[in-house]
Amino acid sequence: MSFHSAAAQLVTFAAEGEEHGGNHESLSPLLTGGGAFVILMLLLWITTRFNRDR
Repeated sequence: MSFHSAAAQLVTFAAEGEEHGGNHESLSPLLTGGGAFVILMLLLWITTRFNRDR
């Protein structure tokens, strides 16, 4: 596959995404961001538990 044909496929794929709005209806930005925040806070808490000076 040449660079030109790969680029043409990406442009076609990007244009199709714009027609349909680009976002999936079931993905809520607030829910996604909130879930990521909770997971990161959990990982931070776990890291600090293992990193205590004993």
